[in-house]
Amino acid sequence: MDSHDHAIDPGRAGVSGGGRNVAKTANTRAGFTSLTQSPGNQAVASNGQGKPAGMTTDHFHQASNRILDVIGTVIDGKEEAARLSLTVLLAQGHLLLEDVPGVGKTMLAKTLARAIDCSVSRIQFTPDLLPSDVTGVSVFNQSSQQFEFRPGPVFANIVIGDEINRASAKTQSSLLECMEEHQVTVDGNSYPLGEPFMVVATQNPIEMEGTYPLPEAQRDRFMARISMGYPDTEAEIEMLETHQSISPLTNIRPVVSGDEVAAMINLVRDVYVAPPVKGYIVSLGRATREHAQLRLGASPRALLQLLRAAKAAAALAGRDFVLPDDVSAAAPAVLAHRLILDRKASSAGESPSSVIASILAKLPVAPGGQRAAARR
Repeated sequence: MDSHDHAIDPGRAGVSGGGRNVAKTANTRAGFTSLTQSPGNQAVASNGQGKPAGMTTDHFHQASNRILDVIGTVIDGKEEAARLSLTVLLAQGHLLLEDVPGVGKTMLAKTLARAIDCSVSRIQFTPDLLPSDVTGVSVFNQSSQQFEFRPGPVFANIVIGDEINRASAKTQSSLLECMEEHQVTVDGNSYPLGEPFMVVATQNPIEMEGTYPLPEAQRDRFMARISMGYPDTEAEIEMLETHQSISPLTNIRPVVSGDEVAAMINLVRDVYVAPPVKGYIVSLGRATREHAQLRLGASPRALLQLLRAAKAAAALAGRDFVLPDDVSAAAPAVLAHRLILDRKASSAGESPSSVIASILAKLPVAPGGQRAAARR
């Protein structure tokens, strides 16, 4: 926990505004932390109905570049990982950061969260964490003689789940409804989560002792998985020079407001996808299901999330339409963690990423797909 993190008494938490302004709970034993945000500039006007007004393309690129610049000041030499994390946010997905310790997984998650002026919470997953510690619990109020719901740390716009595979499968499953339906159901009552809502989870694939592998249903709810990797020589030298005395998070301030992010998401929704490009996505998904080296291929949910990621990537590239190249570029990060190799492929040293690469190399783009992508 750094100097900018502070705990909030869970007894003071309450539900307000559908989860957008919900007070985050904190539990010392469970390792909860609420990350404070300083107010940002409300650059996007409201349309009078509580929804953000439209955003221009220029404003979209200015806002996205500000976020990427902030991440670049903290995470050296990982522009692709930074861009993909922003892509997932704008596509309304969830992100799984999987790599060895010390390469900046949690730092990337916290930097993305701090760059945005919205509610943020962090959950340190441990073996003794309970589902109610994540979602919240109903507590009997002696004075009113009624049960009152005390929301858990999942009631935030960005939820950082550190070392998610340290928690039991029962606790991991408490995020299933949150991630898919953006709501929490406790004692028969459903409580909506705020928008935008994003879970950024980290896990260490090397150390397996005392961990609980994510079930396939949980992995399938993450839009993309990123492996950070080690920085190159120049980036590592720059890190030693700039990060040796203070935490790089110390001076990070929000550069976009929550309303701006909502408007950016709305702009991404309007990105056009031509029928040949949709057919290309379906063909890619069916190819994974029929591949001889795979026991489990891409689900329909995976294809829908691939479409959303491609739309966000197109918007970040300055286009209002999706190209097949956007799909093929996003496919490894979106699909690889969902695929399961058969034993023969595993023993031969194949990986889901290599299988996806082979499929993309052989899969033809629909005739006129590049040209039709820009047609309305």
